[in-house]
Amino acid sequence: MSRRATTSTAPSARQVWARSRGAALVVALVLIGGVVLATVRSADSHGALDPRSADPHGSRAVAELLKARGVTLTLATTLDEATTATDAGSTLLVTTPDLLTEAQQSRLRGVVAGSAGRTVLIGAGEPSLTTLAPDVTTASSTSVENRAPSCALAAATRAGSVDLGGERYRTAPGTRAEGCYPSDGLPTLVRLPGPDTTDTVLLGSPDILYNNRLDQQGNASLALQLLGSRPHLVWYLPSLTDDSATADTPDGSDDSTTGDFLALIPSGWLWGTLQLAIAALLAALWRARRLGPLVTERLPVALRASEATEGRARLYRKANARDRAASVLRTATRTRIAPLLGVPLQDAHASERLLPALSARLPDTPADPGTLLFGPTPADDATLIRLADQLDALEREVRTS
Repeated sequence: MSRRATTSTAPSARQVWARSRGAALVVALVLIGGVVLATVRSADSHGALDPRSADPHGSRAVAELLKARGVTLTLATTLDEATTATDAGSTLLVTTPDLLTEAQQSRLRGVVAGSAGRTVLIGAGEPSLTTLAPDVTTASSTSVENRAPSCALAAATRAGSVDLGGERYRTAPGTRAEGCYPSDGLPTLVRLPGPDTTDTVLLGSPDILYNNRLDQQGNASLALQLLGSRPHLVWYLPSLTDDSATADTPDGSDDSTTGDFLALIPSGWLWGTLQLAIAALLAALWRARRLGPLVTERLPVALRASEATEGRARLYRKANARDRAASVLRTATRTRIAPLLGVPLQDAHASERLLPALSARLPDTPADPGTLLFGPTPADDATLIRLADQLDALEREVRTS
């Protein structure tokens, strides 16, 4: 007995690899390139406003200028480091005060109030002003552009016009405050004097501290005057890894810190992720494209009609689908006898058109044509077999009449 060879239309592993290796190679090259660039630049890239970073939005340039003027700089990434390093002869720079939790802000406020130094808050909004500068509120933000001082603050008048914008501030009536660099009448820089030599400076935007803007207008002059008025500068970069950020919550989580997590991710990574997502979408569209109608292809094996019929019948029997089997038998019979009776194919399945023509052709048919061609579902397999025989007999009569 000979064995029949079987053929599968499913692609083999070799075919799948041949089709996808181009896209896989591109993805691998992108990933390898990203890792190499990150490794090469890791020593110089630490994020925005980082005094170690030489990136355009880093602040190494202003940090080096301050050191050249004799100002010692302490970098703090936790609240403990910042509060420990701050003393009466220090300037405390907080780069993102809105990332601090309420407990962190309260603790920082106590340290600031007890010192005789200066505190500079960058881009402080309502989440932090309520605690750190309760007499100040914010208005809608504005774009960063070159602005004139329009105030009597010595540091501002010496620096002249600078690149400022971002947050705009309102001070409560009776508050001793100096506002500079206004936008639509509201300042983007506010100095709040405190007891003795203590003061707090609010900067609406950090642009004057960026490497790529430091040499423009009076940015360097204003930055050096605000940060170099004391011999010691504490540069505080709030971090999500700070234990004090979760110390005030029972489950070790903080909604405000978690909600601003994306703010700590460098923009390059976000843009890179977006580009990879777009590339993946385009690759999927490319692989799934349909540029025209489907074309027929030669089957890998020759399949006899009787085998297909038997296989389909076994599926119907396995699913106990007598209704579907009977519908297929009746539909096929109506389709074949309609042209023989002079009924258009589009009306072959309309009983009011097919049955009168059939009765006119076979007036003495013993079986009820309506029950045969449009009747109910057979109750069992024997009834289904009998229906198939009766339909065959009816078709033979129509052909021979």
